[in-house]
Amino acid sequence: MDKVAKIKVEKNLKEAIVRAVDEVGGFRRFVKKGETVLFKLNFNTADPFPASSDPKFIKALAELVYDYGAKIVMIGDSSTMSMNTRKVMEKLGIFELEKMKRPVRIYIFEDREWIQKEIPSAKYLKKVSVTEFLDRADNLILVPCLKTHSYSQFTGALKLSVGFMKPLERVNLHMRKLQEKIAELNKLINPRLVIMDARKCFITKGPANGEVRCPNLILASTSRIAVDVEGIKIIQSFPGNSLKGVDPLQMPQIKRALEMGIK
Repeated sequence: MDKVAKIKVEKNLKEAIVRAVDEVGGFRRFVKKGETVLFKLNFNTADPFPASSDPKFIKALAELVYDYGAKIVMIGDSSTMSMNTRKVMEKLGIFELEKMKRPVRIYIFEDREWIQKEIPSAKYLKKVSVTEFLDRADNLILVPCLKTHSYSQFTGALKLSVGFMKPLERVNLHMRKLQEKIAELNKLINPRLVIMDARKCFITKGPANGEVRCPNLILASTSRIAVDVEGIKIIQSFPGNSLKGVDPLQMPQIKRALEMGIK
């Protein structure tokens, strides 16, 4: 399994992010001059971090990616079906990031086109409509939070990709074999890097609320599966967690992703 960097955040958040990425090859490996880079974040609801991505973390990461040569940093998501993504972002203060010296471009996926795609080798989710931004960006960086999840047990890098889906199609996603469908969806997603903000996490319930603990870690890897396995182990290290006794490699979303050759 690919390497996962785990760095404790001391005083400087940006420094911790750099150290984590350095351990898996450094930003120069993952960001090329002149690229358009898309951050897939977590704005499922307007609940505060770790339920949603932390604006301070987003700002620090965007500044670093610009420092290493990106031409444009785009951030985007589509909230849970019952929520308005724009209102979620407004409540979280995300549009303040447009005032940065080198501003990010913020996109609400449901305001743009959806592209239907077939998923190779799928058993449960054979076709899906995904945001056009998957094809528009030169480079994709997944930026998950660390949480348990009431329906899928765990939500990390693999589950983050559900936000790329057309909201109405998520009804069927949740009907049966949710975890396996999450894995199959990821066959269409090709991130260059995964950076998990694990300074805080939920160890119960989720994804909008739960019992909070503070690992105070930044994780980085080229592998969604490796990050998720490490994330599950971090949650399991806290007494009272809802994943006690779970073998990460046998969790359906991870097991199915491995079967499909997803990294």
